[in-house]
Amino acid sequence: MARHFGDDWLIPALDPFNESWFTAGKITVQSCDDCGVFQHPPEDVCGSCQGTALSFVECSGEGTVESVAVVHHPVHPGLSDHCPYAIVVVSLDGAPGANAIGNILNRDPGDISIGQRVRAVFEPAKDAKTGADLLIPQWEVV
Repeated sequence: MARHFGDDWLIPALDPFNESWFTAGKITVQSCDDCGVFQHPPEDVCGSCQGTALSFVECSGEGTVESVAVVHHPVHPGLSDHCPYAIVVVSLDGAPGANAIGNILNRDPGDISIGQRVRAVFEPAKDAKTGADLLIPQWEVV
């Protein structure tokens, strides 16, 4: 499967906070063991209580489009051939308050709207620098 934005498009640098997001093939979010708040992206401390007892929780991989922006002008020359494309904010089922940002793969950008139900799909990629196998979360309307 070819990558949505092409095989030469940038890959995120992996760190202990984002590694499971980009390699596990499932949607995981950080949860505070002290106050129960979910947060994404992960941080060193809880954004609610400043606790440091944090763990990762697997979610269903489904959610709702909360916001959509259709990009018509490329923000990078490498995106010129991909415009227009849609960027969405997805509220994640099972993790109230946690939102993910991503692309919708199975709809024209003009056919995406707030309130649509989506599910995660995982785009395989290889990190050219480290050789790590990645599974990049993307979204499709269900």
